[in-house]
Amino acid sequence: MGQRGVAQIVVAILVVIGALVAGKIAWEKYTEQYAITREADGRAITRIVSVKFAGASAIKVGALTGTVQASASDTRGFGMLTSDKVVKAPFSIDYFVDMSKLPPDAYRWDAERRILTIEAPEVVPAAPNVDWAAQTASHTRGLIVTRDASDQLARQTTLNARRAAVIEGMRPEHLAAARENARRVLADLASAPIAATGEQDIRIIVQFPFDARGQHEQVDRSRSLEEVLGNQY
Repeated sequence: MGQRGVAQIVVAILVVIGALVAGKIAWEKYTEQYAITREADGRAITRIVSVKFAGASAIKVGALTGTVQASASDTRGFGMLTSDKVVKAPFSIDYFVDMSKLPPDAYRWDAERRILTIEAPEVVPAAPNVDWAAQTASHTRGLIVTRDASDQLARQTTLNARRAAVIEGMRPEHLAAARENARRVLADLASAPIAATGEQDIRIIVQFPFDARGQHEQVDRSRSLEEVLGNQY
């Protein structure tokens, strides 16, 4: 067998291995997201399907809480079957500063004025957490609400609630409040090791990219609406 034949066999083996790996990944994804585990009598059970741990270096600097109302409508049967749904539930949004994005040159020391300036990464809101288990209202209207229509209404109200919460979390006044609290948090973190050295009368100033752009900017664009929402329906 020539070198060409050997190369063809190697390629064929690699293709088969690739297909097997892709099939295994696809099966694991299907099992995780779609396959339902049931008891012997056919009842679905409650269990953890998968779990992953990811390290993080972000510091929580604030939290926004409130109640969101979301609505959705659905039309089927050539316009003959209409239904709508409205829900209300509490939500929360955490604000973070990712310290892994803090470069070594982020610290500036003014020895004459005894001022330490920290150029901190922008404060970013996390994806909202809507507590559906604690929802205070859930009303569905319609002469006939099919199962598919009910599922669609539930998905749409969930997405609309999260979208409304994201927009609220990105409001300039909430971001400004998170930045002000972040200044205190980061200044306190920096003051501890400074105090341990015996240094006194040192002023710590924390600045964010937003400060450099100027307060005339009314919208923070550190993360887009789609980035915060992520892959939601």
